Amino acid sequence: MTWRGVFLRWTPIGICMVVAAKWHLHNRELDKKGLPRTAAKWQAKMYCSLPLRLMSRCWGWMADRKVPKPVRPMVYGLYSTTFGVKMEEAATDNFKEYRSLGEFFTRPLKENARPIDPKLSFVSPCDGRILHFGPATSSQIEQVKGVSYSLESFLGPPTWTKKEAPEMVEKVKKKSSPDSVLYQCVIYLAPGDYHRFHSPSLWKPELRRHFAGELLSVSPKIAGWIPGLFCLNERVVYIGKWKHGFFSYTAVGATNVGSVEIFMDEKLKTNKWVGLACGSHKKKNYDELELPNDKYLDKGELVGQFRMGSTIVMIFEAPKEFKFNLFPGQRVKVGERLGTFEGTEEQVEDPEEVKRVIESLCDTEMTKL
Repeated sequence: MTWRGVFLRWTPIGICMVVAAKWHLHNRELDKKGLPRTAAKWQAKMYCSLPLRLMSRCWGWMADRKVPKPVRPMVYGLYSTTFGVKMEEAATDNFKEYRSLGEFFTRPLKENARPIDPKLSFVSPCDGRILHFGPATSSQIEQVKGVSYSLESFLGPPTWTKKEAPEMVEKVKKKSSPDSVLYQCVIYLAPGDYHRFHSPSLWKPELRRHFAGELLSVSPKIAGWIPGLFCLNERVVYIGKWKHGFFSYTAVGATNVGSVEIFMDEKLKTNKWVGLACGSHKKKNYDELELPNDKYLDKGELVGQFRMGSTIVMIFEAPKEFKFNLFPGQRVKVGERLGTFEGTEEQVEDPEEVKRVIESLCDTEMTKL
């Protein structure tokens, strides 16, 4: 036995045993308290120390390389079989027409593949699985059952409003009435899903914030393991209003997402090198852009695309009569019903009338200030 042998053979085994013991003790402590098994700070830091951004940039580079035409059916066919891609819905179902993996990931669908119900004011913005939904009644809101994140860390400081309130939830709401509630809905896009995302309603985005963070996996298992995952990851937050008050729409980046593209926002550049350590918070760790005052997004309008699966998070204000018609883990598609307003029969909306309501809401807020 030599020092070299001890260092190369036994030291790694000892380190692994210590890590395994700490992991077991941490989980046992959580079990005693009746809490879900989430990552300790040291575990989250170890996960964040992995070269996930380098991996994602390499994957993005590879996805943009041209695939030789003869092997495209084999490559895309294998991917489709593995992840359950429904090529019959694609605008082009011929594998040979997609020059790269990136083109295949972001494939458009046939014109009528995702009908938008004209009578519903709030529909699914993307294809995916419901990760979580419900009211956001405090500054800590759930990303999955039992695991939460900070509303202010996720959206950033509420500099867009001068409203005075002790809680972040009350600050962002446009209406002070107890009949007005803040809700959230989180939708996870798997690798085989349609990767473009749309507007869930007619609304007015006024502010864009780009948070350059980590690129951790946002799969349901990881979301249930790392508290505050959505606040750690790179994300693009659009903040504005709809006819019921506050509305925010966020595209969250993830491992192997080469980029998040927003078609109305050409200045946005994602998946760049950053020097932030996992969980670190600078005074201002985001870029901000004010959007044109006349900009609206129509219900069902194409907003952007992921370069692989990721997550859409919507945080919005609505009357207490709003109820989600969902269950955790449910699969949804673009244009499908996410919720209803109890006691109200929804009708086809007049877009110009909705815009007037949104503008009057702006005027009411400014008058109160």
